[in-house]
Amino acid sequence: MADAKRRLAERKRRPADKANPEPEKLEVDLEAAVLSRPVLRRGGRIEWLRVARGELEAHRTRQGAPVPRDRDDRMIAALERLEENHQVDLAAVETYERWRVIARDTKGRVMKGNSKPFVAPELPEGKINLSDPDSRVMRTQGTPPRQAYNAQAAVNDRQVILAAEITNAAPDFGQLAPMFEATMRELSEQGVTERPEVVLADAGYGHHPQMQSISETGIEVLVPPDGNMREGKRRGWEEGVYQQMRDKLSTERGRELYAQRKITIEPVFGQIKYNRHIDRFMRRGRAAAQSEWRLVTATHNLLKLHRHWITSTA
Repeated sequence: MADAKRRLAERKRRPADKANPEPEKLEVDLEAAVLSRPVLRRGGRIEWLRVARGELEAHRTRQGAPVPRDRDDRMIAALERLEENHQVDLAAVETYERWRVIARDTKGRVMKGNSKPFVAPELPEGKINLSDPDSRVMRTQGTPPRQAYNAQAAVNDRQVILAAEITNAAPDFGQLAPMFEATMRELSEQGVTERPEVVLADAGYGHHPQMQSISETGIEVLVPPDGNMREGKRRGWEEGVYQQMRDKLSTERGRELYAQRKITIEPVFGQIKYNRHIDRFMRRGRAAAQSEWRLVTATHNLLKLHRHWITSTA
């Protein structure tokens, strides 16, 4: 990689250190990051790898580095990302193995596990899109796989968008708490002190620890544990808190409240994608796509206010 950088810099007649600035290094206490999630500690080595990759993606999100316009620079950036992914994986495995030596279960016993040693790959693995390294291949019902971002939005009962974020994780699972926090942050910055009474989300957002943390703030959360496309109950989600949620949604009050989701958030995406024909991002990179999505949602709110003003003055 160093030799490739040097050749590219010489070809373009510019200093090698300016061809692609050195990004800020990731510094995270991985052991603390994993052990702060007690419900996930039994995930083993795979869970440590997942948390490490999540911390790396969060670090890249905070950096918000733009995607280079030059293809050669994008290729070098992609190579650097693959190498960075590889180093983070190795660090996660090393930290996990070191932790297991001294780890004990709830009764103070040595933790058992697979004794087969982990053999780390010598070279980085995986794929990265050269046009937009921040994006990911995503699949949605009825459409072919595409390079995309997952656009998120939270609205009130008047279809006014309160928060707009993007992520490069395809599933909505795990996005409930981040979107709730973003909504509360946006409301606070605008001086709105009134808190939501109920949070509604579709089954894809079902994440019990996140739902519980929101409920502990005094806000009711209604998220069905089973999706519309699923026949029967989700495996492992048959009883306990999941059945309690089914029972709550089956009451007259629960059905009436949850019915509001279809007439609030769904028309917003329909208006943006089909009426305004905004169905793809025009810019590259996570930060640029985030700005574009927030501009789209801001114009949605302006149109709502404009129509309200016309109606009220007619």
